[in-house]
Amino acid sequence: MSILHHPSDETLLRFAAGSLPAGPALVVASHLEGCAVCRNRVAQFEAVGGAMLADLPPTPLKADAFARVLARAQAGQAEKDTPEGIFLEREAPKKLDGIVLPRALHGCAIGAWRWVGPGIRVSRVVVPHARQANVILLKVRAGRHMPAHGHTDFEITQVLRGSFRDGGKRYGVGDVAEGDSECDHAPVVGEESECISLAAIEGHIRFRGPIGRLLQPLVGL
Repeated sequence: MSILHHPSDETLLRFAAGSLPAGPALVVASHLEGCAVCRNRVAQFEAVGGAMLADLPPTPLKADAFARVLARAQAGQAEKDTPEGIFLEREAPKKLDGIVLPRALHGCAIGAWRWVGPGIRVSRVVVPHARQANVILLKVRAGRHMPAHGHTDFEITQVLRGSFRDGGKRYGVGDVAEGDSECDHAPVVGEESECISLAAIEGHIRFRGPIGRLLQPLVGL
């Protein structure tokens, strides 16, 4: 697998600092599993951050600091041990349509494919620790032109199978595409196979044209 398109340095820096929202962070974590270049980049950012923290003067902790951290840790474990938490950890599929899913998804609940338009299906991904995150798996038929659309905020997508073209660039397996509120596009899936991608969407999708507007309530993003 030859990865040509990576998350931006800004996105990797936010991931390393822990300030990237849960949805985009899940996509970046998925990408890092197969990309040594970006793993090294994140390690560099983490080292710089660690050095900066080491240079800061120590801040006295409150007397009950350890007790509060322990209580939070126990509460988190209790939530994981609920029947729903056990389902998310043990029952989440490791494969989807013959694809071995990234390990980053193994603790997530993966919904069934849902038809949203000709040749287009969507599966919801529920992130256990951030259920409000808008994360989807998107399956699009080979050669399909996606409806023109933009975004109200940040979007990041990783290709898991197949490919698509957008803005004169081809994105294949492992590649990452980013977009924001300034980006309007209409990706086209490659002819070689259907395309399955993992996408995190902050804000909402803004479809263009009459067909896109008909799809808006079906997609629900």
